[in-house]
Amino acid sequence: RSAEEEPCTGDPRQYRLCQLQGCPGGSVPFRAMQCSLYDNKPVLGTPARYRWVPFHGAPNVCDLNCLAKGHNFYYTFGRVLDGTRCSPGSPDLCVGGRCLSVGCDGILGSGTRPDACGQCGGGHDTCLFVHRLFQGADPSSDYFGYVNVTKIPAGATHIKVTDKSRNYLALMTSDGRYVLNGDWSIAWPGPYEVAGTRLHYARAPDGTESLEAPGPTDEDLHVMVLLQEPNPGIEYEFWLPRGHPQPGRGDTSPLRQPQTRGA
Repeated sequence: RSAEEEPCTGDPRQYRLCQLQGCPGGSVPFRAMQCSLYDNKPVLGTPARYRWVPFHGAPNVCDLNCLAKGHNFYYTFGRVLDGTRCSPGSPDLCVGGRCLSVGCDGILGSGTRPDACGQCGGGHDTCLFVHRLFQGADPSSDYFGYVNVTKIPAGATHIKVTDKSRNYLALMTSDGRYVLNGDWSIAWPGPYEVAGTRLHYARAPDGTESLEAPGPTDEDLHVMVLLQEPNPGIEYEFWLPRGHPQPGRGDTSPLRQPQTRGA
């Protein structure tokens, strides 16, 4: 307060999200439960009775807008209860009739967001961006095999690796286990769980590939390439917390070269 005892600026209350886990499978959605409280009760001053389900097409998402089941009208039963999601699948919550975003600090309306390294409220000056192009290891006409590209250290976020050739990207964990395109076996594109994060592997008909993962990773990952033609360049990028040991150019690890076998 000021010396003149004027009212404090800002909202008089602060709301923090305390329940971080989702409801068990099969639970009735919170908004649907609130609508159902009016089932078979008199509404609109008529003797008619209705069953009510959520209606999401009304202007104010924090009003309890319910559609009469089997009919083409909805009714607004005031505001939804605090903590109701603004819309299905949205992380935002209604409090006091207002739709508020939840900051990464758990406070509604704070606007606090994680930085590129995943640190809540950190600035980008706390992160280091690694962005390089691997251009080595052109094979001779009779050479096919795995070649190291780089090591992605544990703790990396926003990982992206791109190859625009008919070679194949491969990925190995810190214990020497291939999780993608190892042992001369080519994997299907799609999601893979690795190093505590979800990796998405994409491959286009022309051979262009990409590996993307939000991170942070909980162990080192080793990116390799299975060469079948000259390497035009493999681009890779990721973020690391500042002060974290970063890989040098050509940073490699002992490579477990698979035994050649029929494709």
